[in-house]
Amino acid sequence: MKSLGNASKYFLYARKSTDDQVHQLLSIPAQIDELREFAVKEGLVIVDVFIESKTAKVPGRDIFNQMLDRVEKGEAQGILAWHPDRLARNAVDAGRIIYLLDRNILTDLKFPTFWFQNTPQGLFMLSIAFGQSKYYVDSLSENT
Repeated sequence: MKSLGNASKYFLYARKSTDDQVHQLLSIPAQIDELREFAVKEGLVIVDVFIESKTAKVPGRDIFNQMLDRVEKGEAQGILAWHPDRLARNAVDAGRIIYLLDRNILTDLKFPTFWFQNTPQGLFMLSIAFGQSKYYVDSLSENT
């Protein structure tokens, strides 16, 4: 087995909302398969996998919060997810992720469907992606 050494360690996070079963693009197993393939291609070290079946519309997802608590303890420096909307569709969770990035506790996010670099421009674009995700879920509930 390859030594982890100073390599950044990543948590893999997969989420499928319980609110919108019909419109989900990828099932959790499909997300995990794609993310594992992406990790191999990118040479990422995955130290743990977090799976959640709960909406990200409101703060308070237990597994998500456990993952970020472990990031704060230094167990991983990065998160691998299918898209930013898997991580946050509300301002509290989005703000926590951005604040972890601002303090370099969380140093990287990787997505096979979205390009992110931890720079001022990258953080701005991530904020826009989180805002679009919030807008989508807010509009969805208003239109149904």
